[in-house]
Amino acid sequence: MSKESAPRSSLHERIRSDLEGKILSGAWPPGHRIPTEQELRTEYGCSRMTVNKVMTQLANAGLVLRRRKTGSIVMPQQSQNAVLEIKDIKDEVTAQGGTYRHEVVERVLRKAAPSEAGELGIEDGTEVLALTCLHYADEAPFCLEDRVINLEVAPAARTESFAELAPGVWLLRHIPWSEAEHTIAAVGASARVAKLLDLSAGTPCLVMERRTWRQGETVTEVRLTYPGAANRLSARFTPSAT
Repeated sequence: MSKESAPRSSLHERIRSDLEGKILSGAWPPGHRIPTEQELRTEYGCSRMTVNKVMTQLANAGLVLRRRKTGSIVMPQQSQNAVLEIKDIKDEVTAQGGTYRHEVVERVLRKAAPSEAGELGIEDGTEVLALTCLHYADEAPFCLEDRVINLEVAPAARTESFAELAPGVWLLRHIPWSEAEHTIAAVGASARVAKLLDLSAGTPCLVMERRTWRQGETVTEVRLTYPGAANRLSARFTPSAT
């Protein structure tokens, strides 16, 4: 079968895949001149419209910079790490078709331990709010939340019950954050975690630890533990120009 007789949609996808592959593999480094649209038309035996559509998509994805007179070039690419959004656990449950509820298992006002004080950027002995919260999907434990809140940044949390809004949602609505850090690991469930999530001790779990800051001040530190067999982490992303 000749290139010209291939279905237009598949040919378009093949051209885009070929060009993306050369860019993302480094075969075409930043600054490399992309073949002209006429050259691509000749190589693939396709219409001008097909090539133009591909180049427009590559430009929108930040892969190329289109120049009318001098030709398109490959753009510098940032590290291709997925950027994880701070999502509402309720949305995660409902997106899977489940019925959501949460329960505050423990709520303690106490002094920060030395290790916590260092991570939160506060003085030893500063009062913090420690929370343990269970999130359910169809009455089955979906996620265990262990959180410490810096009351110097979020003083209103001191009297908040979190009965209506889970701690993460409440913080997102009341305390704007400017920076976040995620750490993700696979961890065997401890006896405590296994009991709360209704698992056997040692069961693999997906653990996400997160800290958020507001203009350099730590707002909260949280550890979210998900039963590994029932959850997975995915993110869709595109490279961006520096």
